[in-house]
Amino acid sequence: MVPTFSEATAVRALDSHTYSANFDSEWCVGSVPHGGVVTSIFLRVAAIHFRTTLAAQNQPHTVSQHVEFLRRTQEGSATLVVRDVKLGRQTSTIHVALSQEGREEVVGYLTHSNLATETGLSLETFWSLCPSPPPPPTSFAALLEGGKDAGWVEQTDKPFAKFRKISNRVRTFLPRNGPVAPGLIDQWVRLESGERFTNEGLGFVSDHFPLIVDSLWRREERDGRSSAFWYPTVALSLDVKKALPAEGVEWLFSRVRAKLIKNGRMDIEVIIADETGEVVALSHHVVLIVDAERNMAARRTGQTKI
Repeated sequence: MVPTFSEATAVRALDSHTYSANFDSEWCVGSVPHGGVVTSIFLRVAAIHFRTTLAAQNQPHTVSQHVEFLRRTQEGSATLVVRDVKLGRQTSTIHVALSQEGREEVVGYLTHSNLATETGLSLETFWSLCPSPPPPPTSFAALLEGGKDAGWVEQTDKPFAKFRKISNRVRTFLPRNGPVAPGLIDQWVRLESGERFTNEGLGFVSDHFPLIVDSLWRREERDGRSSAFWYPTVALSLDVKKALPAEGVEWLFSRVRAKLIKNGRMDIEVIIADETGEVVALSHHVVLIVDAERNMAARRTGQTKI
């Protein structure tokens, strides 16, 4: 039985500052849990911590997250330890460290506030997805009716799907006429299970999208690759602009772009919006590009590295 997203990112409080999670193989890339799943687990830990241990702060929403992936995670149980770094009137910050089998593998800082009570200066910046090419208009009902939307089509040919098992957990819809610009990916996503995205799911959405490298590889008319690359995240930042409804939303849009791919390293910028076109979150990544064999390689003893 494949766990749902909620089950795959579930956390349990062991004490006031210690939590446990479990990584399932169906939500992995190769043998390594998907970075978006890890990021969402950090968001869930923070949400529970501010709802319980730090309830007096009345700051239920993550507004900023920065995660550093120090070493490969693996399937199985993980422990997350929280340190209260700064408790303030408007924002509070915690540090979270994830460990497996005595290895500290992922660390992050998360800042919380209350998006429902925030006040202060607001100005119209006149920003939009234009003058970059706008995405095609969308009919969600038509998307689910099997290819009846004029502008979008479901991605069914998912590269290296056995290696990237995570891609089978999500339904992804791409512009029917291909990318609107080189190195840019627009997509609408919904969970295959039919679950809705809450704010804790933004970590996953920020790190799930079709392979930018493959689209550019084909554009340069290179020979097809017989083996997969692995794209381990070095660092991921998330800037949350909006609280999604408590019941969640079925669809989220993201625009993903890489500005420079050089010497096996690339940047990724992600803009996440809701069905109304309002920006929900922004994300930036530092990503390595390595052979897939690195993903499956045996771990070194001691200070294991990616």
